[in-house]
Amino acid sequence: MSHVFADLNEIYFAGLFRRLAAIVYDSLLLGAIFMLLGFIGVAFTDGEANEHLLFKLLVWIVPFLFYGYFWRKAGQTLGMLAWRIRVQTPQGQPINAKQTFLRLVGGILAWGCLGLGFLWLFIDKGKRTWPDILSGTQVVVVPKKKKKA
Repeated sequence: MSHVFADLNEIYFAGLFRRLAAIVYDSLLLGAIFMLLGFIGVAFTDGEANEHLLFKLLVWIVPFLFYGYFWRKAGQTLGMLAWRIRVQTPQGQPINAKQTFLRLVGGILAWGCLGLGFLWLFIDKGKRTWPDILSGTQVVVVPKKKKKA
């Protein structure tokens, strides 16, 4: 990818609070998407959506599509936008599909170990979590946009 984000000299690594706050926002959005898919699934399967193989696959596919779209397009989900953080490569570029997949796997591992993978940023000199390390990406705080006088 040739696109590079602006303001690379003014960014710094995101802390735990901002990351978790963005995760909460995004969880609410994903929850709404899953509810919508559930309603649609129930309508087409006579109330048995959660038993259908396609519905079970959607539980894994939807987060990949959600994060993949937002992370690859702008480096930010809506929750990340609200907390002014962005995921990017160390060179300041949007991440690719492989990095998206590895970030999601890293997130599952980080939560699966009772959040230890996110607390890792207190140990790592680069303030990286397991998803950051596994995918070779970083989460940074985006500077506030300056108002025009």
